[in-house]
Amino acid sequence: MIRARILRARLSRAAVVSALFVGCTANLPAQNLRADSTAAMPAAATTNPGQSSGEGSLPKLEQRNPRYVIRRQDELLLSFPLSPELNQTVTVQPDGYINLQNGRSVHAQGLSVPELADEIKTSYAGTLHNPIVNVDLKDFQKPFFTVSGQVGKPGQYELRADITVAEAIAVAGGLAPTAKSQIFLFHRTSDQWFEVKKVNLKDVMHGKNLNEDAIMKPGDMIFVPETFITSFRKYVPYSVNAGTYLSNGPF
Repeated sequence: MIRARILRARLSRAAVVSALFVGCTANLPAQNLRADSTAAMPAAATTNPGQSSGEGSLPKLEQRNPRYVIRRQDELLLSFPLSPELNQTVTVQPDGYINLQNGRSVHAQGLSVPELADEIKTSYAGTLHNPIVNVDLKDFQKPFFTVSGQVGKPGQYELRADITVAEAIAVAGGLAPTAKSQIFLFHRTSDQWFEVKKVNLKDVMHGKNLNEDAIMKPGDMIFVPETFITSFRKYVPYSVNAGTYLSNGPF
């Protein structure tokens, strides 16, 4: 009788220990998962508030339909429908500011027109109740593109229509005899970054890879490098007959 009670007590303790062991084992995957997810988090997520995560140095995705960004020397017409006496025309100063009639200055460079309208509303909030402000571009920097390197007329040109890379080179006088057929298109994606694309102009002219002949955007720059022979010729010593290199080298 006593042995039976002792045996039942031992069995009950074994059942409790077994249940605790199963419960701890069931929690292990979840704990491991949390530990793994914490270890896999990027370093930027664990950066101290006082430290810089470096996000400002990374290129940002370009907007699909970006708004015009106000630049220096742009002329803006500010109109107040409910307070026409405050209507004014301002010019963006070299430091990026515009001077308003209330004596305040607002930094306009780098803002879109709607963003500037919001800033002007905030500036006049102490003078006007719920001001309505309209901002119109009266005179602004015309869209342009730049072609440099081995072309007939390198320089800056107005972008008056949708043209491709090949057409832009034609506007710049075409390729020079010393030009390489592989050119580079630089497209600005932010104030600090360019997207660089290599275009094989020879293939484009022969009807191949026409998708490489991209449409020019305002601010784009094309660089046409020299051919290998031309670059090499510059550094040949005077005592060497360059004609032998040209006759044996690739064209």
